[in-house]
Amino acid sequence: MNWVRLAAGGTCLVRFCRHNTGMNSTFLPQIGGQLLVQCLVEQGVTHAFGVPGESYLAVLDGFYQYRDQIQFIINRQEGGAAFMAEAYGKLTGRPGVCFVTRGPGATNASIGVHTAFQDSTPMVLFVGDVAASTRDREAFQEVDYQSFFGPSTKGFAKRVERIDDVARIPEYVARAFATAMNGRPGPVVLVLPEDMLACTVLPNPITRLLPQALPRVEKVESHFGSEPLSKLRNTLLKAKRPLVIAGGSGWTPEAAQALQRFAENWQLPVANAFRFQDTFDNHHPLYAGDVGIGINPPLAARIQASDLILAIGPRLGEMTTGGYTLIEAPLPKQKLVHVHASAEELNRVFHAHLAIQASPAQAALALADMPAPEAVPWADWSQACCDDYLANFQPQPMPGLMDMPALVASLQKHLPPDTVVTNGAGNFASWMHRFFRYHGLAKGHKTQLAPTNGAMGYGVPAGIAAAIITGRPVFTMTGDGDFLMNGQELATAVQYGAKSIIVLLNNGMFGTIRMHQEREYPQRVSGTELRNPDFAALAQAYGYAGVRITRTDEFEPALLAALSRTQGTLIEVMLDAQVISTRATLASITQAALESEEDRR
Repeated sequence: MNWVRLAAGGTCLVRFCRHNTGMNSTFLPQIGGQLLVQCLVEQGVTHAFGVPGESYLAVLDGFYQYRDQIQFIINRQEGGAAFMAEAYGKLTGRPGVCFVTRGPGATNASIGVHTAFQDSTPMVLFVGDVAASTRDREAFQEVDYQSFFGPSTKGFAKRVERIDDVARIPEYVARAFATAMNGRPGPVVLVLPEDMLACTVLPNPITRLLPQALPRVEKVESHFGSEPLSKLRNTLLKAKRPLVIAGGSGWTPEAAQALQRFAENWQLPVANAFRFQDTFDNHHPLYAGDVGIGINPPLAARIQASDLILAIGPRLGEMTTGGYTLIEAPLPKQKLVHVHASAEELNRVFHAHLAIQASPAQAALALADMPAPEAVPWADWSQACCDDYLANFQPQPMPGLMDMPALVASLQKHLPPDTVVTNGAGNFASWMHRFFRYHGLAKGHKTQLAPTNGAMGYGVPAGIAAAIITGRPVFTMTGDGDFLMNGQELATAVQYGAKSIIVLLNNGMFGTIRMHQEREYPQRVSGTELRNPDFAALAQAYGYAGVRITRTDEFEPALLAALSRTQGTLIEVMLDAQVISTRATLASITQAALESEEDRR
């Protein structure tokens, strides 16, 4: 514990805060909530997101005290706040910070915690809690957060702790940041009893020292040893059809540049894991495509035909592995070299030929320096992988007045290269996944924010957070169902002067579920139809510009106008209900399902 020593005579060397009461002003010693915010400042936090609650009023006072060093962003719903904090973690590599009140506030925020867990994003959720004197009586909004968020859930937080002693705030905050960043990054929950936060920070009675914020915690990188590097090189030299799958969290521009050098030295085709499409630049001649929902069928076939998969960074979840069919669990048909920052993740689902614990940053740097042969036998294979990717831009014919591939082509043409592109969950996102070429992290910027856990409502708040944090252009693709999960955060954007451009595809349904419904229960529509508001008018009510278009030729002028505005813009695109995916119409899915039923009879 770091302390500030009291001066001779008992005078406190402590930061004081001014409390105004009418005409009088008094100086009081620092309280727990103020010390907590001081710790966040020391950790380099620039923005915290949340919905205010009476359980952490002392922290709000701390944000006032340190308002020149950290900004508290007021959200309209805790789920939106948690998504913004998660986006902060993705963009900066440092834990995103979210504050919510007890009970309903914490449960609302749980969607962001689950997203951070499955996406391996560093994040700290602070939850204001009931006072110690009322604990364990089912007090107002009381919840057992260890049970609700704890590691035993296998899907929420890496660690849950409660701070009962105001003097130990610096210790708990520093540990939370270290836990969130190290190994497999993820969320940590810190519970803050309201009476503890209001306690005066007093000196240690023995040492007469005051608790102070601990120094900034840095991520501990696990390094790539010489022995596994030698084994990997020997394995690669024996391969005929190798394929790299890159992704996961923990990548930096320098690491992405090193990955690119490694791929070029060895002429390796590189695919990006699900919703980590900016890990390897999509414009590079060795890019093979993204491995996830709606995968390019030739790429899926090449993964299955590969004799060596080199996975650098991703945990190889269900979406990236096509439901564990492209790479079979527990024993893959291909040789698998799995590189991951967490020892606990290696050999957990897949028994790897070679499992290497190393962070993506360190792994890529080591691989970039690994000596390559003068020629490799898979050069034609690599070229074919890229050719398959480029051929996937040829669209299937679709009905209606809106040409979605042409719409995405306009985005590609006019959005600046450093644009942050965000989306939530739904079939609407597949248009960007298939037809948009993401600029890679190697160019200096992270350009994609998307939830690998399929959380609806992520894209809008994530985009607003990106605009607040980076000041870069932001584009969000959303759907009618997805937008209504967190559309209220447009009010947050307007309050803080954040500009995002939102394209909302309106097909009057929960499209993804309707697609699966037609496949499994054809012509039995239930629970998937939507009666929607006027989204353009709704955006205007919040302070955004709102435009509705019905034809392809209306989109480019609307996009150019949006780019030229100082305020955010929502472009509502009226989409034919038959345009349910990038490859098939709703009618064709229904017909195939009916024919399958007939064959089974």
